Amino acid sequence: MGHQNGKTKKLKRPFILASVMLGMFLAAIEATIVATAMPSIVADLGGFSLYSWVFSAYLLTNAATVLIFGKLSDIFGRKPIFVIGVIIFLTGSTLSGFSTSMVMLIIARFIQGFGAGALMPIATTIVGDIYNKEERAKIQGYLSSVWGISAVTGPLLGGFFVDVLSWRFVFWMNIPLGLLAMFGIIYFLKEDMEKQERSIDYAGSVWIVIAVSSLMFILVEGGINIAWNSLTMYGLVGISAIGFLLFVFQERQAVDPMMPFEIWKFRIISVANLTSLTTGMILIGVSSYLPAFVQGVMGESATVAGFTLTTMSIGWPIASTIAGRLLLVIGYRNTSLIGGVSLVVGGILFFLLSPDKGPIWAGTGSFFIGVGMGLTSTSFIVGIQSTVGWETRGIATAANMFMRTLGSALGAALLGGLLNGQIKSYIEKKGLADHISVDAANNLLESGKSTSFSEETNTILQAGLTTGLHIVYMGLLLLAIISLLLLFFMPKKKDE
Repeated sequence: MGHQNGKTKKLKRPFILASVMLGMFLAAIEATIVATAMPSIVADLGGFSLYSWVFSAYLLTNAATVLIFGKLSDIFGRKPIFVIGVIIFLTGSTLSGFSTSMVMLIIARFIQGFGAGALMPIATTIVGDIYNKEERAKIQGYLSSVWGISAVTGPLLGGFFVDVLSWRFVFWMNIPLGLLAMFGIIYFLKEDMEKQERSIDYAGSVWIVIAVSSLMFILVEGGINIAWNSLTMYGLVGISAIGFLLFVFQERQAVDPMMPFEIWKFRIISVANLTSLTTGMILIGVSSYLPAFVQGVMGESATVAGFTLTTMSIGWPIASTIAGRLLLVIGYRNTSLIGGVSLVVGGILFFLLSPDKGPIWAGTGSFFIGVGMGLTSTSFIVGIQSTVGWETRGIATAANMFMRTLGSALGAALLGGLLNGQIKSYIEKKGLADHISVDAANNLLESGKSTSFSEETNTILQAGLTTGLHIVYMGLLLLAIISLLLLFFMPKKKDE
């Protein structure tokens, strides 16, 4: 293993761990804190039909670069890549806070996601490097708890900033924390890298970005601003298909592929990666559309909307910690199956959610989703890391995160498309299509603004948003059931 050098390493580990966790915290909190602020951002900047792009943009570049950064860290060492990631991330955060339009915000989120792509996999990999196998399960528990803590504090901070200061602070609060994480790593992490000549698969990442972003356009805009049977749509479908084909072709013949297909021959990895794709969709569906439901349909404040998401993040770290123990007793197949069942329970609760059920019901649903995410994600990471060796551990860990993030990016787009489509057809059905567009839903999300429409129009808009979100939750339940079914294919033994 030759990567430990005795006592000095031991003393600095807590500081390295703290810096790594801070970096992960930034990337993780970004998803939830923005979700709570979104209704106010939309009310301020307009552009409800672009709602899901604020999430998708961040997740897309995050997913596309996660594997490249994982690879670069295997070549140049974890430290320089981590630092570069933080710098890019903070640039995006600063710009996001200064956004004056929805489009500018989406571009800033693209940049932010680029940096986050370096933070996540490298944080997990650094931990894999400095702790041995026995310690790792416990430490992975700590790392998973970062998701939890960020998810708990994210919605609350988001709600607080929105209700007290301004949504812009949601982005600016990253700056001091990011600098801290960066200096911690620069100062404490000492690496002795054997320099290796390895090629980097840039082409692979270009193809995957092209394929995924055109697919996201299809999902978000299809039937809304781009007709299903139009030349533009056929063009997008073509571009997306060609992008995926070229990606697969490129990965097959690349010297050091971004997504090495041979790791998929381990059944635990292929099942874990496919399930991460569907759980990523569930995760984003809950975190991006629950605040819209609680604020737009139930008419509660941003802080209450934050609370309903917080329960997911309380469930997640508790479940991750328990998963660490359970794994040793009942193995990762059974642990992840319990997680799958919990996701389905959460899905059923959301499916039954209606305006009169109130925030507590919504919060309970998201708690079960959190528990499911905690149990499955911890089982996956520990299972994968114990299946492959040091050389491929970085890329195997990153590949799993890539699938989850890709799932989130596609999920945001798919569910956002469903929501916009449903609101649009509801408005048309009520004969209001000439007066208002999907963007009119902005008004429901800002408490003081709803006066600009008549009472009747508002009721119709609210009903449209309710039916739209109901479709989103039907989608969630379906995804949860698919995830559970996939988990039955988990191997019983380590080496299958």
